Amino acid sequence: MSQSDRDTDWRWLYRAGGVAILIAVVVFRRHFGAELGLLMDMGVIDLKPPSTALDWFTLLQDSPFLGLLLLDLFDIVNYLLVGLMFLALYGALRFANKVAMIVAMACDLVGVAVYLASNQAFALLALSDRYAAASTDAQRAAFLAAGEALLVAHNPNGIQLGLLLVALAGLIASLVMLRSQVFGKATAMVGLVANSLVLSYFVALPLVPAIAPLFPAVSAPFRVIWYALIARKLIRLTRTSA
Repeated sequence: MSQSDRDTDWRWLYRAGGVAILIAVVVFRRHFGAELGLLMDMGVIDLKPPSTALDWFTLLQDSPFLGLLLLDLFDIVNYLLVGLMFLALYGALRFANKVAMIVAMACDLVGVAVYLASNQAFALLALSDRYAAASTDAQRAAFLAAGEALLVAHNPNGIQLGLLLVALAGLIASLVMLRSQVFGKATAMVGLVANSLVLSYFVALPLVPAIAPLFPAVSAPFRVIWYALIARKLIRLTRTSA
């Protein structure tokens, strides 16, 4: 069986991965929250995330979208869409370096799982609705206690680990692209820049924390371009493998 014949079996996944990453580019851009955080750190936007469950409940009731945005709503959806993209990338690049792509796919899937387990955005929103509908002080106190517990479970370290693993997966996939004829060198180089900038954030964070947030913000346009190039190629593969 030729590679073209084998690729036919992956055609549906190429299409799903291409469409998913286009949605990620257009609607759920990676690091939207990071850019908002950078503007807040620079004083351009005078808005700080709440620190208590009561403050979060108030924000989520007054402005659910803003509250969820501060809780990285866009990133939650983005991680799921990127996970589908990496499954498609494995299919497209498995002949270039199967072991490396298995490692990349594993890093991404673990990163997505860690991130989702660490982010309590929707749980906090649901709890805020129950708090607003509570009719007694005892019920409100119970929901506040549950909210504080969720804030503890909303683990920034887990969220950061998820980001690290997904960026590492992107770097590995970009290196494989350099040796593959499926994706052009331009796609590989953009991916190397985008993911290296994100990984640089973790290097800079303990050394120069003041400038560390610049790295994910600067990586955002490169990542958008990388996603767009990948989406275009994946969708083309659905035609060439037909």
